[in-house]
Amino acid sequence: QVQLQESGGGLVQVGGSLRLSCGSSGRPFSDYGMGWFRQAPGKEREFVAAISASGLSSSFARLVQGRFNIGRDNSKNTMHLQMNNLKPDDTAVYFCCARSADGLGLESSEYDYCGQGTQVTVGS
Repeated sequence: QVQLQESGGGLVQVGGSLRLSCGSSGRPFSDYGMGWFRQAPGKEREFVAAISASGLSSSFARLVQGRFNIGRDNSKNTMHLQMNNLKPDDTAVYFCCARSADGLGLESSEYDYCGQGTQVTVGS
């Protein structure tokens, strides 16, 4: 089992940047494929980005492609999501999630564990 904790959320202006971090404890971090999801009020949780266990492969939702970047440091049991050129539609609670299988999971149902989430608010 793995425990996940997100950090780095906050209020940012339109066009600004934020870097979210996800720390883990429990089983070796390198055992897990990882992903970021987000959920806005009244909406379904949606895929943002995913990264393989090794960090060599990644995938992004179309809406964030070219603006967000994902990375991980298995030696420090951490993952990050660098968010640039933020837009009001990026406002949501962001969750980091882990899956016992490797590869890139694009659906929340493919993940076994998620953190409590961190709020990101993009305002003008």
